[in-house]
Amino acid sequence: MKLSLVLLAALLVVSTLSAAPPNIIVILADDLGYSDLGCYGGEIATPNLDALAVGGLRFTQAYNTARCWPSRAAVMTGYYAQQVRRDILPGIASGGGNRGIRPAWAPLLTEFLRPAGYRNYHSGKWHIDGRPLGNAFDHSFEIGGGQSNFFKASGNTDDGVPNVQTPDYYVTTATADHSVKYLQEHAAKFGAQPFFHYLCFTAPHFPLHAPAADIAKYRDTYGQGWNAIAEARYARQKKIGLVTHALPAMEREIGPPYAFPDDITKLGPDEVNRPLPWSELTGSQRIFQAAKMAIHAAMVDRMDQEIGRIISQLKAMGAYENTLILFASDNGASAEMMVRGDGHDPAAPMGSAKTFLCIGPGWSSAANTPFRRHKTWVHEGGISTPLIAHWPAGIPARGELRRSPTHLIDILPTVLELAGVKIPTEIKGFPVPPSPGRSFAAALKQDVAVAHDFLWWEHEGNRAIRAGDWKLVTAKQGEWELYNLARDRGESENLAAKIPAKVRELEARWTQHLAETMTLALSAPAKDVPAPAAKKGKRAQQD
Repeated sequence: MKLSLVLLAALLVVSTLSAAPPNIIVILADDLGYSDLGCYGGEIATPNLDALAVGGLRFTQAYNTARCWPSRAAVMTGYYAQQVRRDILPGIASGGGNRGIRPAWAPLLTEFLRPAGYRNYHSGKWHIDGRPLGNAFDHSFEIGGGQSNFFKASGNTDDGVPNVQTPDYYVTTATADHSVKYLQEHAAKFGAQPFFHYLCFTAPHFPLHAPAADIAKYRDTYGQGWNAIAEARYARQKKIGLVTHALPAMEREIGPPYAFPDDITKLGPDEVNRPLPWSELTGSQRIFQAAKMAIHAAMVDRMDQEIGRIISQLKAMGAYENTLILFASDNGASAEMMVRGDGHDPAAPMGSAKTFLCIGPGWSSAANTPFRRHKTWVHEGGISTPLIAHWPAGIPARGELRRSPTHLIDILPTVLELAGVKIPTEIKGFPVPPSPGRSFAAALKQDVAVAHDFLWWEHEGNRAIRAGDWKLVTAKQGEWELYNLARDRGESENLAAKIPAKVRELEARWTQHLAETMTLALSAPAKDVPAPAAKKGKRAQQD
């Protein structure tokens, strides 16, 4: 009997080791609200992402960093952005920002996967230091000028070759075109190897640009206003089981995070820079605002359509069953209001190439239902993301929810565990510090906790820490607020005055982590600096 059990165990080990490692696709949307997808309560048509949710998992308490470039650093390194010099550190004038250079011990995920036999592809936004092809990507479609004009090919490159402008050019479609192209090549030439694909749409980041036919689908959807849309989304979320807390009121005094009054003037008298009750808007303001949200919806809709094309390619090449698809957003919906790029022509059709519109705080509040605040803030509205995981060969559950808090820093350790790759103890002669990221591979099979002692945020003076169900948070130059997220993820009941001991405890942990982060960020030279002399005889783990 004992021998049979030993043989069975050995067979299980052999079976596990011989199983083909999964392909991985990490999809990031840009400025997508928590409730913008149908499977997270939204009214926008997202059938392809909804199907991934039905066939896989939805995480209800997934987090990002509240901003684009810190989130991308978190995904691709497994560290908080400040730890790898990719966001500003308080008190260090030269530290971080989106121009910071990672330490030598902080390679990207691709640099771990390539030696394990993976081919690596990138399509879309980058916003990480260095260039994709210099960081172990085999192909890269990189969006440059397309970040300020979705209809402009200029500045967008395929392995360094500029895109060609065409009459129907649209960057969301171009991103998918290159994704499909790379996957087709992979199937034809490298079918025996697994692949990692980092797919970064700029949608639905401002400016509000979308093909006219997509906008027309939503022309009559948003006339009821942001208050009614938020309430309808909340009702669907409760029915799905995503949330149990009360819907917080929109904060009518909270506008964009940065003031550009001249730009507001350029946008005309129907622009509104506060989430005022819809009933207080004039008739022309309601028409203008409803049209803006129709464009936002069209951008999300088109992104979903393009993801559908990529899924079809996976199926055509026989890779769909053994591909883990992870979908998330880099931050919450944005209340920013500005005019950049080629400027704004108020006489041009809304959503066309000559316009530059943003959804503003009213629609951003609705998009972030059922949470408060927006991108850049670290209240739940700024940092909560949908997170869909789909992998037919590896996720036995279908349509289940996962309620354990997780963070974008967890993607790298999860992918490496599934790929069978271990992080070395030193890289380029420098010791590798422990990562705050934790693998959620076990949660793909059952609803188990992801083992974080705490989660930590800092961005432009907005600060937060979550430990268990307790969250301490403050806006820049504000007072600490304390919330019990088990019953109040809407952050409506500030308990700071009632439980000052918990405030002191969490503040001390936040401050200690900041000090450790500042030490860590300064612990090694930039990534491309040679190893120390004493270590020159050792072969570098990654170039």
